[in-house]
Amino acid sequence: MSPGRPLLRRWATSTAALLLFGMIPFIASAPASAAPTGSVGRTATIDHIEKITDRWLRVFVDSPAMGSVVEVQLLLPRDTAKPRPTVYLLDGRSADNTGSHWTTLGNAVQFFDDKDVNAVLTVGGTASYYTDWQKTDPTLGHYKWETFLTKELPPLIDGRFDGNGSNAIVGLSMGAEAAMMLAVRAPQVYRAVASFSGCYTAADDFGQAQIRAVIASFGGDADNMFGAQDDPDWAAHDVVLHAAALRGKAIYVSAGSGLPGRHEIPANPDLLPSALIGGPLEAITNACTHQLAGALGSLGIPATFDFQQTGTHSWPYWTDDLVSSWPTIGGALGA
Repeated sequence: MSPGRPLLRRWATSTAALLLFGMIPFIASAPASAAPTGSVGRTATIDHIEKITDRWLRVFVDSPAMGSVVEVQLLLPRDTAKPRPTVYLLDGRSADNTGSHWTTLGNAVQFFDDKDVNAVLTVGGTASYYTDWQKTDPTLGHYKWETFLTKELPPLIDGRFDGNGSNAIVGLSMGAEAAMMLAVRAPQVYRAVASFSGCYTAADDFGQAQIRAVIASFGGDADNMFGAQDDPDWAAHDVVLHAAALRGKAIYVSAGSGLPGRHEIPANPDLLPSALIGGPLEAITNACTHQLAGALGSLGIPATFDFQQTGTHSWPYWTDDLVSSWPTIGGALGA
């Protein structure tokens, strides 16, 4: 056992307590959806499209895997006359069905305005880790996000919106681990992956503790995702254990130190109360990120790691991270 493991366990335990006893705000999820029926053999299709603006669309996909019509949002480039890469952006644990926090909090609409890519933003997926759950959860619903995101959605985006088959995936917090999971489990789909403020183990005590705490904070049962503690599905989704699958991809990973920084002092002292929660959480993800850096380093897999001297677990820093990651992501996509 490494010297840091007892500390990580203590962090995980304190984080679980914060989540479960309400010190981190609880955001109610949408009502659970029933398990799908009659979906075997069907192909995913685009059900309909709604315009927010000429370049910002709601795309509704009839998903056999999810057993429902699933909304994603799409930001189109200025020039739509030629095929282009696609960037998929995953939300954090409080993702809900009202839209993507990347647009409301993460400045995505403005950021992608001059980028020659399709940007696809997930809608929904509260505490889902964007993976395929073993069972329908009574509270959170029926989740088959991995199948939806890696098999059903990309051909539809490419076919309807001139994607060229070159993809990247980006996520923050819960979505950071999910982005890495998907890049590991579907390496043929993505050329690049970026993750901000995430943890990347699922099989060990710490990995399970933090995942179970996130899911429980929204009333879900993690046994419905990967099974009981000794179920092999936990190891199958452990990014650190399967880090070799990231070889050949462009990789950008960031984490702050947990100390208040440029977005709290002096610019916005009103954020200081949230820093009391976001600081310890970011310190945890910093340790997690060092663990992933060690795994990739031992395998000789190059990656860009941005360990910041300050920064809390909050959207202003993830907005900056999207900008900082673009040379890595855009370069890999030829964008």
